[in-house]
Formats: sequence, C-alpha cells, structure tokens
Amino acid sequence: MSDKRDSRFLLGAFAIGHLANDWPPSAIWILAPAIALALNLSPSELGLLITVHSLGASLAYVPAGTLTDHVSDRGRLLVLTFWWCGIGYLLASFATTFWGLAVLLAIAGMGDAAWHPMATGVLVQRFPKRRGEALGIHAMGGTMAEVLGPLGAGFLLSFLDWRTTLQVSAIPTLMMGVAFIWIARRVPKSTAGGLNRADLSHFLRVWAHPMGLTVIAMIAVYNMALMAMLSMSALFLQNDHGFSPWDAGLVFAGGLVLGSLLQPVVGRRSDTMGRKKTFIVGSIVASACALVVALASNQMVIVAGIVTAMTVLVSVRSGILAFAVEYAGKREGTTLGFVFAAMDGVGSVGAVLAGLVGEWDLRNCFMLAAGFSLLSVALACVIPFTSKSAGIERSIQ
Repeated sequence: MSDKRDSRFLLGAFAIGHLANDWPPSAIWILAPAIALALNLSPSELGLLITVHSLGASLAYVPAGTLTDHVSDRGRLLVLTFWWCGIGYLLASFATTFWGLAVLLAIAGMGDAAWHPMATGVLVQRFPKRRGEALGIHAMGGTMAEVLGPLGAGFLLSFLDWRTTLQVSAIPTLMMGVAFIWIARRVPKSTAGGLNRADLSHFLRVWAHPMGLTVIAMIAVYNMALMAMLSMSALFLQNDHGFSPWDAGLVFAGGLVLGSLLQPVVGRRSDTMGRKKTFIVGSIVASACALVVALASNQMVIVAGIVTAMTVLVSVRSGILAFAVEYAGKREGTTLGFVFAAMDGVGSVGAVLAGLVGEWDLRNCFMLAAGFSLLSVALACVIPFTSKSAGIERSIQ
C-alpha cells in the first residue's frame, strides 16, 4: 500500500475508532435527564454525576499517554480501550444508586479516555506538518459520536428506559473492538525509548513554569465553558421549553455536527494562520452566543444560540491540542495525556458548577459558560502562541 493510501487509511480508521469509543459516553448527555428523573436527582446532583464521570475518566489520560510513548505495539493498547469502554458502560446500566452509577460511569469512562492520548499521540507523530488537520479529522469521529449517540439515545428513550438505552449504546464500541483487532496490525510502532530523567526534567520545566500553568488554566477554563453548555442544554430545553428528548437531541446534535464538520477546516486554518487568533475569535463568538441563550425568550433564538456556541467551542478543540504538543515540544503521547487530563478532568468542574447555579435558574448555566469563555480569552492573550516546537524553550527562559 502506498504511503498516501496508508495515511488515508490510518486517518479514517482512527476517526471511526474515535466514533465508536465515544458513542456510549456521548449518549449520557441525553440520558442525563432520564437518569435524573428515574433516580430523583436535582440539577446539582446531575452536574455532580457528569463531573464524577469525567473526573474518573481523566485518571486514565496520563498513564495512557505515557504508554503510547514507551510501548512499541500501540495497536493492542487501542484494542483494549474498546472492550474496557463497552463492558464498563454495560455494567453501569445495572447500577441502582447515585454513587454506584457515578463510580461505574467513571470506571467505564477510563476506557474511552485512554483512547484519546494514544490515538492522537500516534497521529501527531505520523503527521508532524499537518497536526491541526490530522487532529481535526480524528476529532470528527468523536464529535459525530456526540451527534449520533444523543440522537440514538433520544430516539430509544421514546420506547425504552435509560438502562436499556445505555446497553444498546455500548454495542458500536464492542463491534469496533472486534474490528480493530485487524486494524491494530497497521498502527505504526513506537520507536521511543523508556521514560528517563531528561524527559521528566523537560516535562516539569515546561508545565511547572508560570507560562505552562497559564496554558493549563486556559485549556481547563475553555473546557469548563463547553462542559457547562453540554451538561445543561438538554435539561434546559426539556424543563424550561417543553422539548421532548428527541427534539432536545436534535438541537444538541445540530451544534455538534456543525462543530465536527468544521474541526478539520478550523484545524487547518490554525496550522496556517495561527492558533491564538483562531482560539480567541472562536471563544468570543461562543461567549456572545451563550449570553444570547441566557437572555433571550424566543425559542428559535435560544436554539440558534445553543447550536452556534457548541459549534464554535467544538471546532477550535483540535487547534488547542496541536498548540499544546508544539508548546511541549516532545513526547507527544505523554503531553496529550496530560493535556486531556487538564481539559476533561479539571474542565469537568464546569458541569457541577453549572448545576449549582442552575438550581436557581437554568439560564444561569449559560451566563456561567459565557464567563468561562471570556476568561479563557484573557488567559490566551498573555500566552506567546507559536507554531514552532522550540518556542517553549525561548518563552520560559
């Protein structure tokens, strides 16, 4: 197989793998109101459930990223993520208590979380000059899962309970777990050696530096805005505006599918025009749209605001990941594992905070999302974004 065809195959296989692994956790966004009703949860408890789910998953990011850099046969590791994820969500569907469900969702999420630094680590190494574009194509799979997962869940909830719906949602993951046994043989081997003192010293020097901490804060706050939007949009549309689970799923899917389609485009634009400009413009637009949702009374305006805010926040994600890899300069898998942990771990706090402010009025959730987006812009303004891997060496001196 030619190098060009092999590259296309790898990009396609990883995007589909991302789709399959993200399917069941994506269904949780629409299952959440049904779970809250079945278990009699308040908005803050629902936000806590989603936060525990994400925090637990984030525990797998750094170990998975480190393994990507130091284990030769990464294909087998990627196969394992599908089985962990699929079986984990099947088990979670049998939980009968809040904390039982929260813990099982967190454990299941670890399997899905492990996929991300492993797969993206392989891709940024394989496509060093097209990182934003490659990550955007990969991200399309995950975002399509956040479209098809909620849509499927919304449809199934019309005649099934949340437990059966979650079980059905795990089927694509398990099916891909079988298919990837063959695909795994074509995943490039890692040639990096084991973790050494020089790697650890570089990692600490980059991320413990004040500028490194600012980068982490920017990434986490950005995701707090996205998590606040994702965690409460379906509940807001159903509780405050009388939408059915299917209708709420359509709105949810609309924002994510547009964001998915734009990710490679925005990722390529960040490759050529700069990460900083792309991120700042996107975050300002998202903040304005979130404010519109909070203040508007017309349903069409609210729907348009939710869709646009989600679209923009999702579309800039690949550029953020590409920047983090370039900022660190080496050990891509370890870097991405750490960044995913900050983004989805610390950033998941946005869900519980949105639930807390939503106790008074769910419109407050969107005010909070707007505030987080603007804060991420302020942090981005003081970071010297660069397209060169060596840029960090200059910026921390």
